[in-house]
Amino acid sequence: MRGIRVAFGPVVANDDVDLQVAAGEIHALLGENGAGKSTLMRVLAGLIVPVAGEVRIDGAVEPLGSPHEAMRLGIGMVHQHFMLVPTLTVAENVCLGLPSTGRFLPDLKAAGRRIRDLASRHSLEIDPDARIADLSVAGRQRVEILKALFRGARILILDEPTAVLTPQETEGLFRILRALAAAGTAIIFISHKLNEVMALTETITVLRQGRVAATLRTADTDARALARLMVGADVRLPTLEDERAAAPHDDGKSNAAARTILAVSGLVCRDADGVARVDGASLEVGAGEIVGLAGVDGNGQQELAEAIVGLRAAEAGRIAISGEDVTRASVARRIALGLAHIPEDRHHTALVEPLAIRDNIALERIGEPPLSRRGWIDRKAVARLAAEVMAAFDIRASGPGQTAGTLSGGNQQKIVLGRALSRDPSLVVAVQPARGLDVGATAFVHRQLLARRAAGAGVLLVSTELDEILALSDRILVVYKGRIVGAMARRDISVERLGLMMAGKAA
Repeated sequence: MRGIRVAFGPVVANDDVDLQVAAGEIHALLGENGAGKSTLMRVLAGLIVPVAGEVRIDGAVEPLGSPHEAMRLGIGMVHQHFMLVPTLTVAENVCLGLPSTGRFLPDLKAAGRRIRDLASRHSLEIDPDARIADLSVAGRQRVEILKALFRGARILILDEPTAVLTPQETEGLFRILRALAAAGTAIIFISHKLNEVMALTETITVLRQGRVAATLRTADTDARALARLMVGADVRLPTLEDERAAAPHDDGKSNAAARTILAVSGLVCRDADGVARVDGASLEVGAGEIVGLAGVDGNGQQELAEAIVGLRAAEAGRIAISGEDVTRASVARRIALGLAHIPEDRHHTALVEPLAIRDNIALERIGEPPLSRRGWIDRKAVARLAAEVMAAFDIRASGPGQTAGTLSGGNQQKIVLGRALSRDPSLVVAVQPARGLDVGATAFVHRQLLARRAAGAGVLLVSTELDEILALSDRILVVYKGRIVGAMARRDISVERLGLMMAGKAA
């Protein structure tokens, strides 16, 4: 890719970008949210036509004006936000746009056999007849990878592919990618996990503010230098050890015994088909502690979090916040008791993207004084709140009137954090709070959660990112198929044991 320039109105996403990837090479593409990584890859995948520059495949200039043309050239992209039709099956999604799977209608049986073979060969088991809407996030990730392999990609773009995998599954994926590279596939690997980049790739290109900051051999650099290139300054992710070093009175022990903020016992939640997604789960979160809930996505942690915050009905069991039974209580009552919720998906369940920043910040308390009086919204009070939250949480935008959907992922997540944490909650349920964020934005999110812990709040951290769980948690619980299958105090943590429990192979 030479001299690629992409602009959206006055905003330049890619500014004279060069990228060269060889056959058989695993090449990392790094950068902050908004640095232009995904835009550059969408150019290569035929989804965006640049205003300047050219793409050469095997030395020949190729006018990649459509995904069909990119597919014909053997370019496959696994997007961070999945490009799947929820109402169709796995096989139907894989066959979309492929005339080779049938003259008039796709041969879904033949496609299913090939999908099963690919899935078995690459340890990505999936049912070809399953409907996408019924799959977990992890399942959808596997479908995207299988779709690219099914289509014979020789240039494979992977955007945050390990976000939903256990350490063992990640290493399995790495074995697959190394084998594909050894067979001649060119692989472009986008990730915010610098340890993965160092372990897997041979070459790294770093983008900053739409331009190439550096291209270098992986063996010639380290994670700290890469983080500095990405953000233009030194960045270090905060941990509990940092907080304890700054607070000598903290002896490092869990504060759960002081006061229980959240108590869940024998919780059962079923899906529409009667399957128990949460199957007798019990847990407690104490004041001034972070309890990490680890597990591969799709094992009931999302449903457990939804039940706690009041978005999913419980069939059996009990949920209590600060001693009050809220099993059948409204969301509003739980918020009144001090609950703050950071949802998993900021695009669909946390933000109303067409609304302004100020309206998104005010959503949870728009009916309360001082934001409204006698049923009338006080716009000046809303504007004041928005200005305070934007300043406190470093939300970078043209102003509170800018629509949330036009912001970078990091700034969108700061809106969600600001709305939830500016109310001084006593209980924070944070689900994948840093998913898809760059190293700088991740550090900001982690500092906010540590600050709530230091202020005496209980935090339930639900994450598939083991690095995040390990950095922040006082205690770790492991969920597998809707059950809490293990618990570890911080001093007893073993990454290998955690990974095995997440895969249901140890207790």
